Amino acid sequence: MKFIDGFWLLKNGVKPYYGVQVLKVDQQTDGYELQVATRPIRHRGDTLGGPVLTVKVHSPTEGVVGVKIDHFSHIEPTVHIPLFPNSKPIPNVNLSKTDSDYSLSTAGLDAVITENPYTYHCSNRLAERVFDVPSRWTLSSASSSSCHGDRHLDPTPIQQPTPPTVRYINSELNLSPGELVYGFGEQFGAFVKNGQTVQIWNQDGGTSSDQTYKTVPFYITNRNYGVFINHPGEVEVEVGSEKVSRVGVSTAGSSLEYFIIYGETPLQILERYTRMTGRPPVLPSWTFGLWLSTSFLTSYSSDTVSGFLQGMQDRNCPVRVFHLDCFWMKQYEWCSFTFDPDNFADPKGYLSEIKRKFGVKICVWINPYISQLSPIFKEGVKGGYFIQRTDGTPWQWDLWQPGLAIVDFTNKSACEWYKSKLEALIDIGVDCFKTDFAERIPHASVKYHDGSDPMRMHNMYSIIYNELVFNLLRERMGEGEAVLFARASFAGGQRFPVHWGGDCESTWEAMAEAMRGCLSLTLSGFAFASHDIGGFEGHPPPEIYQRWVAFGLFSSHSRLHGSSSYRVPWNYGEEAAQNMATLLEAKHSLMPYLYQLALQSTETGHPLQRAMFLEFPEDRTTHYLDRQFMLGPSLLVAPVFVPQEEETEYYIPAGRWTNFWDHQRTVVGPKWIKERVGLDEVPVWVRPGTLLLRGPPKTGRPDYDYGKDLRVEIFDIAEGETCAKVPGGAIIRADRKDGKVTVSIAEGNASIDSVLLAGGNTVKVESGATEVVCE
Repeated sequence: MKFIDGFWLLKNGVKPYYGVQVLKVDQQTDGYELQVATRPIRHRGDTLGGPVLTVKVHSPTEGVVGVKIDHFSHIEPTVHIPLFPNSKPIPNVNLSKTDSDYSLSTAGLDAVITENPYTYHCSNRLAERVFDVPSRWTLSSASSSSCHGDRHLDPTPIQQPTPPTVRYINSELNLSPGELVYGFGEQFGAFVKNGQTVQIWNQDGGTSSDQTYKTVPFYITNRNYGVFINHPGEVEVEVGSEKVSRVGVSTAGSSLEYFIIYGETPLQILERYTRMTGRPPVLPSWTFGLWLSTSFLTSYSSDTVSGFLQGMQDRNCPVRVFHLDCFWMKQYEWCSFTFDPDNFADPKGYLSEIKRKFGVKICVWINPYISQLSPIFKEGVKGGYFIQRTDGTPWQWDLWQPGLAIVDFTNKSACEWYKSKLEALIDIGVDCFKTDFAERIPHASVKYHDGSDPMRMHNMYSIIYNELVFNLLRERMGEGEAVLFARASFAGGQRFPVHWGGDCESTWEAMAEAMRGCLSLTLSGFAFASHDIGGFEGHPPPEIYQRWVAFGLFSSHSRLHGSSSYRVPWNYGEEAAQNMATLLEAKHSLMPYLYQLALQSTETGHPLQRAMFLEFPEDRTTHYLDRQFMLGPSLLVAPVFVPQEEETEYYIPAGRWTNFWDHQRTVVGPKWIKERVGLDEVPVWVRPGTLLLRGPPKTGRPDYDYGKDLRVEIFDIAEGETCAKVPGGAIIRADRKDGKVTVSIAEGNASIDSVLLAGGNTVKVESGATEVVCE
């Protein structure tokens, strides 16, 4: 929200109050609670009126300082972002007081408060770097022209009158010279957020707009800190877009809380943030294989599905998960949770057959909307299972489906009813669900069963929806076997993976949008990211399709999906199918490396797809790169965004890197590379110092025994010991000394098939050997 006119003046109707003097300080176990006056208190007469702000400065866990500003105190809202949902906080705080200030220190992060004048700043004493939190917060009232009711019209003819004034809490943090801001969830615009106004409000706007399906009130900077705004409702952030040297955060209401999260590295910041908001569970290894969809508006039946799966198998592009999109149900009946009998006469028998014949898991499309033409609509009305208008009738509209209503997941009976529909699908062979929509959730003239604030529920709805479905799958399938393919999410949604990027066009530009969305999302606490390979809208030219396939198969999760056209490779030429087979084989072979990264993400929150600066924070060039990424710490992936006759360009950081496809080819960075890349390749480079574990060739699937017949590839490791962990616990060790490398199984059970020293020959390992020496 912008409150000023230029730098010196306020907008018409804005009346600000600034914290200027501390009246009282209460020391608590983890920090201080302050009473802060908004005008100088010279005598008792100045105390006759307010506002007086209650400000809490504390440390909930090490390396984190929280600030909570309250104007009017009232009952704690029922809708909130769960903190520390699956990891305990690590208390580590020291409090001290001098004649002039109060201090709080935690893991290298210091907060200092002065009383009169009231100031507050936060700094990293180890690097002597000031995070520059300004000394004032603003409590503002604005005219109705800037209130939420005018800015987010609910798509319904019934409107409540907007109030004459709206109160905001506004806080500003400094934006230092050279400081760059990233994150805020899945954002498709410019990767560096400086100069942007970011609205934390989930919307269904496609990837070519400033709207997004997965907003997250968290950003990370290149100055060793991040900021988590602990507010589930609408938050607006002005990243140097109101005051060019400030990040302004504002919410409508009487309370604002945020946490400054310090880390010696960007990855440590993400560790501390995900400790607070949650980390992903262990995912099934089969989810890392190829997902194939029927697409959306295409015509499909049981014969279509079988034909697709057979065609993929014949072309050495085995599908691991088959997804049936919306029209597995009858038109106009979404959601009925019933297979269309005209196309699937015996769904249970049919699903069993294709699972046996093609070795696939089954995913079906669902959402939380129920059409009034659905045969289960009356059940929902009778049971009171839908979000209601204030007059007690179901909230409905006609966008997407006729007279659709939305399930109220704050109603336990509605949750059980919805779960029963999904359980019936699991009973006939469905393995997972694509949880679509959940962005267009009404917030005006509505009420929830438990009385939740609709403004605070708008973003959080996606979390409780995905949590319900994920937990059901976990209950039915077992720990480590649950997965979603979700579109909407919010802070903490990383606990219910996987997420894909929503509706994009089939263009070069849209592929770049999808990558920026993935990188921004994984900078916001999400470990996994996916996108519609080939684009959703339109029919991609064969060249764009193939480039997108390469990008997709080097993403954590890979799904072929479109709107009105199929994404099977032979629709784009048999060459496309041959190249897909090569790329898919490479991903299968990398599963010992990829799945170990996935297991580590449950402990650290580290993403698989990583913006370059996460791994190379000291290399300033990497701070701007948004068309390449690191897949884990060891693989640099640079998808191609230009026609084949043009040169692609990407950046190699310092060191001698080895080409993933041709180990005889190396490059010494830092260096920009310009080259023409064939359609059968994508630039992938292996970082120096890497001990890369790969599985045996031609497994035909991503899920196999990762400790058996390992291919150990060694890339410029340093003198001494280098180790790599195998999923399951075994450790492979390489000791380099006097030009020789000894590779051995240091711990656990594993078998090594071969050892490759990059640039040299492959050494075949005798069966049963636990150690091999290479030169």
